[in-house]
Amino acid sequence: MPGQLTLPARCCFLLPWALTIFHTALGTPAPHPDPHYLLSPIHEVIHSRRGATATLPCVLGASPPSYKVRWSKVEPGELRETLILITNGLHARGYGPLGDRARMRRGHRLDASLVIAGVRLEDEGRYRCELINGVEDESVALSLRLEGVVFPYQPSRGRYRFNYFEAKQACEEQDGRLATYGQLYQAWTDGLDWCNAGWLLDGSVRYPVLTARAPCGGRGRPGIRSYGPRDRKRDRYDAFCFTSALAGHVFFVPGRLTLPEAHEACRRRGAAVAKVGHLYAAWKFSGLDQCDGGWLADGSVRFPITTPRPRCGGLPDPGVRSFGFPQPQQAAYGTYCYAEK
Repeated sequence: MPGQLTLPARCCFLLPWALTIFHTALGTPAPHPDPHYLLSPIHEVIHSRRGATATLPCVLGASPPSYKVRWSKVEPGELRETLILITNGLHARGYGPLGDRARMRRGHRLDASLVIAGVRLEDEGRYRCELINGVEDESVALSLRLEGVVFPYQPSRGRYRFNYFEAKQACEEQDGRLATYGQLYQAWTDGLDWCNAGWLLDGSVRYPVLTARAPCGGRGRPGIRSYGPRDRKRDRYDAFCFTSALAGHVFFVPGRLTLPEAHEACRRRGAAVAKVGHLYAAWKFSGLDQCDGGWLADGSVRFPITTPRPRCGGLPDPGVRSFGFPQPQQAAYGTYCYAEK
């Protein structure tokens, strides 16, 4: 009859609908209709250092008739995304804290890759490249990971003094930021063993144990011990901070100085007393090895050891040793200075 579908035509019409119902019943996603405009990245993790230029790849396999590409950053623990840039392939507009440091690479007409200049500590994280074409949007996710070092931090008043927001501020004051779980895990595999619990960026509280022992969560397996999510305002712990490569350099000034004299000694050399993060970064990336205690900007006295030896702290592993927080007027130490290049 005119206007009726033949049996083959009915099958062609109903098959996509039937497949969707079938996949839904199995609890598996239905096949994505062709075409896929965005190509899957070969590497989903991009490694960089502070101060470098990083490129997050996003490439179209074909160009839709009309589209926009939106780049955003997925903020950890906050269930939100921060808009970075929107482009239609010809013009781009930047948004948010990245400002002029973010631009499109434009290597070819199908290139929607994001370039971040002067990478900062806070740039590390997960990014999303989303193609918006008015029909069916697609996206790919990538992670920017900085090479760096994690260091535990507590104030002169003793351990477990920070709520989450105070810990976050303390890390920033020491040229760092609160570490992520991934950064703490990497530090643990690199040898970080620390009994005191500290805040992480996602609001959880954890500590890394390499040698399981009774005072550090018992004699079970080594690993990252977790206190789980805590009250960010009320609960108090130490902090695990993360820092990366330095733009400048750290050097040691010998002497028997008080803390005020240490500040003056660095000023005379066109520098400032180094922060804790500066010293850890110099130890990690420049191999700074100095068997002499020196003042740092927070009033602590520390020294970095790359090659362990008996008279330099006595510990068998490399690291940054601490003398704690002596009295500022105690004239007994040199100082570590930080100078921009």
